[in-house]
Amino acid sequence: MMRDGRTDWTCLLRERIMIVALLYLILAGAYLLVIPVAVLLYLKQRWYVASSVERTLMYFLVFFFFPGLLVLSPFVNLRPQPRKIEV
Repeated sequence: MMRDGRTDWTCLLRERIMIVALLYLILAGAYLLVIPVAVLLYLKQRWYVASSVERTLMYFLVFFFFPGLLVLSPFVNLRPQPRKIEV
């Protein structure tokens, strides 16, 4: 069966390639942007009150999502706020 000069299997192959490419793009976006933002928010909230087991989890998350954290690092400011000293 010919359709616009192409066989049916080439159309199906192109559709599958596009689906796989879209899936890779979604996974890469999640790995490099979405999950590292969630990790940064979690670290900022729990850093000073975490138990030793939770801190181990934090270190694992930083190790596992390091490329995404590296991508986001120029835009993140995790320095503590200056203290107000009253005399």
